[in-house]
Amino acid sequence: MQSETDTQEQTGSVDPFTREVITNALQSAAEEMFLNLGRTAKSSVIYETLDYACGITDADANVVAQANGVPGFLGTLKFCVADAVDKFGQDGFEPGDVVLLNDYHGGTHLNDVAMVAPIFVDDELIGFAASKAHWTDVGGKDPGSWTTDATSIFQEGIQYPMVKLYEGGERNDAVYDIVVANTRMPDITRGDLQAQKSSMDVGAERVVDVFDRYGANAVQQAIEDEFDAGEQLVCEEIRELPNGTYTAEDYLDDDGITDDPVHVEVEVTIRDETIELDYTGTDPETEGPINSPYAASVSDIRSFFQAITLPQAETNEGFFRPLEITIPEGTVLNATKPAAIGTDWEGSAMAADLPWKALAPHLPDRLSAGHFLSVCATIVGGHDDRRDEDFLVVEPQPGGWGGSPGKDGADVLVCSGDGDTLEMPVEVMETRFPLLFDTFALDTPQEAGHGEFRGGTGLVQDYRMYNASDGFITAGFGRSKFPPWGIEGGQDGDGNYIEIIRDDDGSIEQYSNLTNHELDEGDVARLVTSAGGGWGDPYDRDPERVLEDYRDDYITRKTAREQYGVAITESGELDVAETEILRTHQPADSNATDDGLNQVDTK
Repeated sequence: MQSETDTQEQTGSVDPFTREVITNALQSAAEEMFLNLGRTAKSSVIYETLDYACGITDADANVVAQANGVPGFLGTLKFCVADAVDKFGQDGFEPGDVVLLNDYHGGTHLNDVAMVAPIFVDDELIGFAASKAHWTDVGGKDPGSWTTDATSIFQEGIQYPMVKLYEGGERNDAVYDIVVANTRMPDITRGDLQAQKSSMDVGAERVVDVFDRYGANAVQQAIEDEFDAGEQLVCEEIRELPNGTYTAEDYLDDDGITDDPVHVEVEVTIRDETIELDYTGTDPETEGPINSPYAASVSDIRSFFQAITLPQAETNEGFFRPLEITIPEGTVLNATKPAAIGTDWEGSAMAADLPWKALAPHLPDRLSAGHFLSVCATIVGGHDDRRDEDFLVVEPQPGGWGGSPGKDGADVLVCSGDGDTLEMPVEVMETRFPLLFDTFALDTPQEAGHGEFRGGTGLVQDYRMYNASDGFITAGFGRSKFPPWGIEGGQDGDGNYIEIIRDDDGSIEQYSNLTNHELDEGDVARLVTSAGGGWGDPYDRDPERVLEDYRDDYITRKTAREQYGVAITESGELDVAETEILRTHQPADSNATDDGLNQVDTK
C-alpha cells in the first residue's frame, strides 16, 4: 500500500495539517538561524542589541520564513537574494557558496552586511538562506563607519558588491583578506562573519531535513499554498478598510550637511483588495547621508502594511502581493549611487511613517499617533586605556510612542523600524567599556505629547566617559525639528536631541547630529528621546487618570492645570470643583495641531 506521504509526493497535493507542519518547520529553521547568530557573534550590537535578521526564500527569492529580527532588515532579504540571482543566475550557484553584499543591492547602510547562501536538495536549487547583520566597523572615514556628515557612499566604508566569499564550500581568501583589511575591528569582524555564515549553514541544514522528510513536491506545494493563504488572509483584512485615497506630507529635519528640511509625501489608495502607495513629489536625494535605498524603504513600508492588516501573523511573500509601491528613483527614499546612506534609517522610517500618518485618523483601532521615529543611533568610542585597545559601542535608543483611542502610548520602546532590538545592559557596557552611566531613566515630568490619551515618554541616558584617550560620540537623532505628530487635538511630541555636558566648566551643547565629536575624560553625552504624539483633546482626559499621572511623576501639578484643566491640591488630591471651573473656561484652540494630512477621496 502507498503511504499518504508517497501519494502526496506523486500528486503534489498536501493536506492542510501537513502544510502547517511543513511551514512551521521552515519557520523554525529561520528562528534557529537567528538564535545561532545571536549566540556566536562577537559584536555587542549583534549579540546584545540583536541588530540583525534572518530568513529563508524559495529559489525565486520569495520569502518563505523569517525570524522576528529588525523589520528594517527583514524586507530587504528578498532583494538581497533576488539581486544575487540576477547577477549569477540560478545555475551560477553550487553547494557551499556564500555571497557577500552590503551596497544598494538589497542594502540599508554599509554596516548592515548581508549574506546569501543557496540551498540544494539532490543537486537541485530549492531556495536560499539569507541574513543581514550590523558589523561594528566596515572602514570609511570615521570609526564605526556610518556618520552624519558623509556626502558620498565612498566615505562610508568598503562596498561588497555581491561577491562570493565562499565558493563550493571553500573560502575565497582574496575576498576574505579584503574584508579584514578594511575594518578597524578585525577580530570582531572575523567573529561576526563566521557567526553569520555558520547560522546560515544551520538554517540550510534544517530546510534540507524538511525536504528529506516530506519530499520536494509536498514541501514546495505547501509553500505555494501558504503564499496563497497569506494573500487571501491579507485581502480579507483590506476589505475591512475604508476605500479611498489619503495623503500625508512631512519633513525630515535636515540631511546633516545643510539646515534645509527635506519634504516627503505619499498618496495612499485603498481599493477593495489592494493598497497602493505613491511617493511621487518627495524631494530628491540629499547631499548628506539620510538617503534610503529602495530596498530599505520597501522593508519599512512592509512593516507598516502588516501593522494595518495582520500584525500578529508570521509573514511570507504572499502577504505582500496586494501591496503596490511607487517611489521615484533618485529621491531621498530611493537613493542612487553615489548618494550617502549612512543614516538611511531616517529616510526609510519616514517611508513607513507617512502612510501611517495618512491613515491613522481613519484607522484608530489599528494605528496610533506619531512616535519618536528615529533609530537615534549612537556610537561612543575611543581608546580603552585599561586594555590598550580601541573600543566602539553601537546601539539604538528607545523613545515614546503615540497614544491611541483608549490607550496611552508606550514608554521607551524602540522605533518601528527596529522591531526586536534591545538596549544593551548597563552592567555589560560598564564592564566592557570605559563608560559610566549617571542616568538611565524616563524623561519625566513629560512636557509634550499631552492628549486625552497621552503619548508615551522618552528616555534620558547619560554616558560619562572616564577614559582619557580619544573619546568621541557619533549620533544621528532625527525628529528633532519636526516632532512626532498628535491626532484629533492631541499635542505633538517634543523631539529627539543630544546634549554634551562638559566636565571642566559645566557648559551644555545641544545637537541632533554629531560625528566624531570629542569627549574628554569626565564629559557626559546625554541622549534624550521624544515623547510620542497625543490622541484627543487633553481636556477630555479623565481627571482621575491625570491625577494618576501626577502621582506617578509623569506630569507636574502645573502641567495638570495648564494642559489638562485639572486642579490638584498641594496634598496630591483632586480638586473636583476647581477642575470643573478650569474645564468650563478651556482656551479656544489651545490644543490644535497641524496634522499635515488629508483625505482626498472616499468611496
